Parts: sequence; C-alpha cells; structure tokens
Amino acid sequence: MTQILLSLDLYVLVWRYKGPGSASSPQSQPPPSARSLQLLHLVTMCTGKCAKCIGFSLFPFSIISIIANLFLLFPGWELEAVENAAEQLTPEVLYLGGVIGGGILVLVPAIHIQATGRKGCCNNRCGMFLSILFAAIGLVGSGYGFIVAIFAMIRGPTCLTLSGAWGRPFYTNLTEFDDKNYLFEKELWVQCVSPKDVVVFNITLFSMILASSGISLILCTIQVVNGLIGTICGTCGKK
Repeated sequence: MTQILLSLDLYVLVWRYKGPGSASSPQSQPPPSARSLQLLHLVTMCTGKCAKCIGFSLFPFSIISIIANLFLLFPGWELEAVENAAEQLTPEVLYLGGVIGGGILVLVPAIHIQATGRKGCCNNRCGMFLSILFAAIGLVGSGYGFIVAIFAMIRGPTCLTLSGAWGRPFYTNLTEFDDKNYLFEKELWVQCVSPKDVVVFNITLFSMILASSGISLILCTIQVVNGLIGTICGTCGKK
C-alpha cells in the first residue's frame, strides 16, 4: 500500500510540473504558479487540521453515549432492574447501542483519526487512507446507536403498569408512530407506576444517545471525505 501511494505521489508531482502532455513535449507546459502551490499547500494543511479536530470532537460524544447507556441499566437508580434484566429492561437497553455502537466503535476510530492530524507516523497518505476505513467503522457504530435510540424512544420503557404487571404500555411499531404517541401525550405517563419517573429517565438518556450518535455520524462522514482528499493530495506532515 505504501509503494502504491508513493507511486501516486510521484505521478502527481510529475504531472504538476510537466503537465499531462509531457511525454511528447517536456517543455510545452510552464511550471506551476506560486498561487497554485500555495493552494495545494493550504489543502494539505487543512486535511490534517480537520482530521485532528474531528478526532478530538468524537471523544466527548462517544463518552456521553457510553455513560448514558450504562445509566439506562439502572432505571430509578435501583439495582432491581439489572437483577431481572429480561423482565424489567427493554431489549434496546440490552442491545448496548450507546456502549458498543455510539461508544466503542466511535472511540477507537477517534484515536486514529486525531493522530492523522499530528506530526508522526500517521500524518501521511497511508494514515489518511486508514482514517477512511476507521471513519467507516465509526459510521457503522454511530448509525447503530442512532437507530437503536430511535426505536427505544418510540416504543417506550418497560415498567410496572397499573395492572400490576411488568410490560411496555406505550409499545408502538415504527409504521404506527403518530402524534398520539406517548412522547406527545404526557398524561399517558401515569400508566407507569414503577420505577419512579422511568418515562422521563428513558426519554432523557436515549435522547442523549440519539444526539451524540447523530453528531458522530456527521463527523465520521466528513472524515471519509477529508481522508479521501488527504490520500489524494497528501498531508503537511513533511512540510
């Protein structure tokens, strides 16, 4: 891979100074202007700085997703739900969309992505190419957390209902979602007796996962484009 990128770098360098028609007339093309070289330098500087900014920005959002998902294991701040997880916790909580998806699968790529913006072994074309792959992993992870959070909010929490049984009184399929959903009808929340304020608890924490995963999704998408530019144009690591 390094040899391929070095060959590409050499080809771009030759094309820059001799032009695409250099094989037949080496002197037919004038040397690049100072403005063109400044523009190229600016692009390579921007790709590294952008990657560094994106990498550091992903850290807090991944941590927020992890913490929010862990809190969801303790509705009402009690241990009873964890001890009876199959009955008292929703599948969406147990899917760990915030821990695995918006958390670990975003946190690990963030480490490499921010490294491509710093002077070192990753601040080169190869590092930028790898950042595309890591950003793709982040896309999958944040997308997973985002989707799980949406379903969790629409279907509502598991709670002890007025009938005295554990269940999901607000359960709604995605295709049946409308303005009569419990999210818009606060008076329906009384159907959940225990844990205390479990509806607010569920909505708040899954909203945090939804928002942080959504932002991570956007940042990873930007890094895919930024990494592609950095792979083609290079970085400022050698400047």
